[in-house]
Amino acid sequence: MKNLPIGTQSFETLRNTDCVYVDKTEGIYRMVKMGRIYFLARPRRFGKSLLISTLEALFKGKKELFESLYIYDKWDWSQQHPVVRIDWTLIDHSTPEEMKSGMVSYLEELAGSHQVILTEESAPGRFRELIRALHEKTGQKTVVLIDEYDKPVTSHLFDSQLDAVRTAVHDFYQVLKGSDEHLQFLFLTGVSKFSGLSVFSALNHLNDITLNEQFASICGYTQEELENNFPDYLDNTAEHLEMTKEKLLDEIRYWYNGYTWDGKTSIYNPFSTLRFFSAQEFTNYWFATGTPTFLVDIIQRRNAANVVLEPFVVDSGTFGGYDPSELEEVPLLFQTGYLTIKRKERLNGIPRYTLDVPNSEVREAFSQSLLNVYGKYHGNRIYDLRLTMERQINNCDEAGFADSLEVMIATVPYELHRTDEAYYHTMMLIWMRLLGFKIHGETPNNRGRADAVWEQPGLTVIAEIKYHAEKKTDLLLKEAMTQIHDRRYYNSCTGRVILLGIAFSGKDVGCRMEELSRSF
Repeated sequence: MKNLPIGTQSFETLRNTDCVYVDKTEGIYRMVKMGRIYFLARPRRFGKSLLISTLEALFKGKKELFESLYIYDKWDWSQQHPVVRIDWTLIDHSTPEEMKSGMVSYLEELAGSHQVILTEESAPGRFRELIRALHEKTGQKTVVLIDEYDKPVTSHLFDSQLDAVRTAVHDFYQVLKGSDEHLQFLFLTGVSKFSGLSVFSALNHLNDITLNEQFASICGYTQEELENNFPDYLDNTAEHLEMTKEKLLDEIRYWYNGYTWDGKTSIYNPFSTLRFFSAQEFTNYWFATGTPTFLVDIIQRRNAANVVLEPFVVDSGTFGGYDPSELEEVPLLFQTGYLTIKRKERLNGIPRYTLDVPNSEVREAFSQSLLNVYGKYHGNRIYDLRLTMERQINNCDEAGFADSLEVMIATVPYELHRTDEAYYHTMMLIWMRLLGFKIHGETPNNRGRADAVWEQPGLTVIAEIKYHAEKKTDLLLKEAMTQIHDRRYYNSCTGRVILLGIAFSGKDVGCRMEELSRSF
């Protein structure tokens, strides 16, 4: 079997070490032929650096690396361009001063590799000088590739240095506007599309292909690419896990597929997919590499967990550039990969997008992070209570489930207690996510909307959650069960159905369960 390219971001290294390479050169060829100045946003660890490296090898004319790939017999290999590749992860940006100094040194090193001497002292001056000098020296226009263009800004979102860093980055990118006559091709990648950094204001002809369906699969793997490029790993893993290949594909899809940027083309997370084939175990790989704690904190402070618990609709304004000093949870979650576009439709010609969590990996891990914030649960306590409550639901154990709810609520710090029904809805939905249910919050039928429908194979639980500061739990539970029956939320359900009423009255908790007779 070919090697898995885990941690390999160099196209040249990947092609020279017998690694699996999922051919993305058809999309690259299309992009280069269509234009010359591009921006692409994708979440972390999604193959952006490998894409940059592939473009670098292409423009440098390293023909031998592209043998057998789509672009091999379509590219003019006689044309070779000088390439300036800037990787912000390699430049110290701990302070504005360190960033400026680091950029000067970085550009000096790049110039040295091209046998060019720079005379300008500032980083913007050297950047401008290097682009022009390479064009004049080689007679070929310069290619500029910028990886993680927004890294300095995202590193200072919550500290006092943000404005100074943003100004320094703005001045640096401003160079690109005046260097257009020396540029053959410009490509920038990042996680977020920030306004005020000069890139999008100065380069008004920059083509943002983030949501362009022609480039929806330029990073990550499609279903066809997964099956065509990893057949041996699929067979080997199916045998190891003692399941059929079809079952394995279903599970991999459930865990790691589901990212879309056009509402149609579903993409696998490449990092998680490769890690899974290596470890042959379903778990959270991408999420565990570093979820920004500020995302969870923002959601908890604004009680906005609904944005990761159920799908919701936004307009195209959600995806525009935004000010890094005014953080909104939805754009942040989308651009960092915790939400994705599940459907795109038009209403009177205006596009609307349905956003949702991409897959089980993100949903389960993010739910656990939220529960840690809302209820201060950690480690084995979550796992043990999860098993207990799942058994109680399946056995219709009302008293036991109520006791478990009290244990859960008791761990919520006093300062986090809220006296509104929405808070308890959030708590319950987060928790039931971790029980393994696929939740459809506020599920509608022609008579109204259930608070939540939780599904497992062969089992549907229809829940109604009630809160009142003064009413007794018995009365609230009666109201909950009456509402479920009156509105017949279960009409479309098949298999075993359990009706669940949950009541919160102050710190008192109650529940009622009823297994539905199929005689109706």
